[in-house]
Amino acid sequence: MTALCCFGFAQTTLSNQNFWKNVRFGGNIGLGFGNDSFNASVSPNAIYQANEYVGLGAGLNFNYAKFRNAKFAAYGGSLISLINPIRALQLSAELEQLRVERILELDGGNVEENYWSPALFLGIGYGNKNVTVGIRYDVLYNDEKSIYADALMPFVRVYF
Repeated sequence: MTALCCFGFAQTTLSNQNFWKNVRFGGNIGLGFGNDSFNASVSPNAIYQANEYVGLGAGLNFNYAKFRNAKFAAYGGSLISLINPIRALQLSAELEQLRVERILELDGGNVEENYWSPALFLGIGYGNKNVTVGIRYDVLYNDEKSIYADALMPFVRVYF
């Protein structure tokens, strides 16, 4: 009976070590430019690399955007999945939920809005070890509520 307890404890310790060995930390940086518009985002993430092809994780998101007469600040979280069918190609899906604080600067006063904004990004990128550069598309893009200048956005991801 004691041998079984010790074996179970040793197995649990080994599993925890293997779990953290497969966790990678990093994230992405996004920039968007358009006519009188700018968007910047920083998103730290933790990814559990299940095997050489699939990684799953979560992240925090911080965004700032300015369009003509509007300013946005947004923060929230995301769930991300990364698939590498071949070493250099990375496919991604990321579900993001942001709390948006929006200020519209109008003649005669400002209008402020606070709301939740969902996004579902599908992306493709080229990766070389820890860095992936690519483009992603928000299939839930709403040009009146999204803080992003466009549904299509470039990205850079770095994981260690």
